[in-house]
Amino acid sequence: MAEEKQTSKDEEALMAAMGLIANGGNAKSLAFEAIRLAKQGEISAARAKLAESDKSLTDAHNSQTEMLTKEAQGEHTKVTLLVVHSQDHLMNAITFRDLAGEMVDLYEKLFARE
Repeated sequence: MAEEKQTSKDEEALMAAMGLIANGGNAKSLAFEAIRLAKQGEISAARAKLAESDKSLTDAHNSQTEMLTKEAQGEHTKVTLLVVHSQDHLMNAITFRDLAGEMVDLYEKLFARE
């Protein structure tokens, strides 16, 4: 019985980590697409991609918050390389999204000067 409970917790942690990786990767890809669109002068399309990126980051953040809440309630997650990787992936996506927003703003100003 205890082994089944541990297996279930391990599976939950795996699914949460994969959610962070998938949503973080999606957010980063959408942010990169926003930069590409802005570079072509398609600022409104770039902003739409940033909004999509934000949605993926929100989904990832909600998953992360659930993991942190369980941890705070005493339901400790086994720290595996995959869990660490998922957190790293999410933080990288957040940083990249922030930078993409700045780049879209910059391209908008550049195109407004022409």
